[in-house]
Amino acid sequence: MHLISVFIRQNAVFCNFGTESWVVLSPIEQRIKAKIEAVGTPLKDWDINIYRGILTGYNEAFIIDGKKKDELIAEDPKSAEIIRPILRGRDIKRYGYDFADKWLINTHNGIREKGIKPININDYPAIKNHLDKYHLELEKRQDKGDTPYNLRNCAYMEDFDSQKIIYPNMTKFLPFVYDDNQFLTNQKCFIITGKHVAFLTAFFNSSLFKYCFRDSFPELQGGTRELSKIFFDKIPIIRIDNEINTLFKTKIIEIQTLKQQNIETKQLEIEVDNLIFNLYQLTSEEKALIGFIEIQ
Repeated sequence: MHLISVFIRQNAVFCNFGTESWVVLSPIEQRIKAKIEAVGTPLKDWDINIYRGILTGYNEAFIIDGKKKDELIAEDPKSAEIIRPILRGRDIKRYGYDFADKWLINTHNGIREKGIKPININDYPAIKNHLDKYHLELEKRQDKGDTPYNLRNCAYMEDFDSQKIIYPNMTKFLPFVYDDNQFLTNQKCFIITGKHVAFLTAFFNSSLFKYCFRDSFPELQGGTRELSKIFFDKIPIIRIDNEINTLFKTKIIEIQTLKQQNIETKQLEIEVDNLIFNLYQLTSEEKALIGFIEIQ
């Protein structure tokens, strides 16, 4: 009998993989992942919400550049009430974003449960004149509200005004940014609102998250990952208190502020990694094995 066959027969272990996706890990990798999962609570059980960005049905009409925004406000200052800055999936970076001077005409459809009425386009004549140029396309779209001028129903529209995490729905780089500037996002992003989102921003940007959970998200063509809610819901993360969240909030705001100034932040990001390693009581060997993971 071939020596390899003998070795396999003598050392084989039966594994029940079930229906979940799986990857082959070394013993120390298995130990780290088991340690992380053992003390974590799945995100679906956290006090958070994960929502998709706004789907307009016709971006050419509703998403404008800064020049058009200024023209509409100059024509009618009231237009400023419903023009909001918007980030797209491609704009999101690790602890930052590249604002492309894109703005959403937020002719929302109201929130019936909260008594918020839909936008009446007649109250905004400059914007109506702009949208009238696309009236045929606006009428034909499926994603619309009570009138062709209104966006589709979005019960969580107010959540965009809250502190939140923004991340792209598909990405090679796993970037997450903390936002307290009330940005809207398009449908190529997800947002996370709720409790302790500052800490969660740090965790999702951390080397530990990439090391343990990158393979929890399906890999598509070209190494792109799909970051849909159904995969995030299963990620177990250690619970923290308000004091720890405040500590991480201070750190990530410092990092994001420096990144906006094009100042190197690697050492601060390593500090955040080490804070997270310590929360999980990782050994020096485990920390060294994970290292600093920066997906470029």
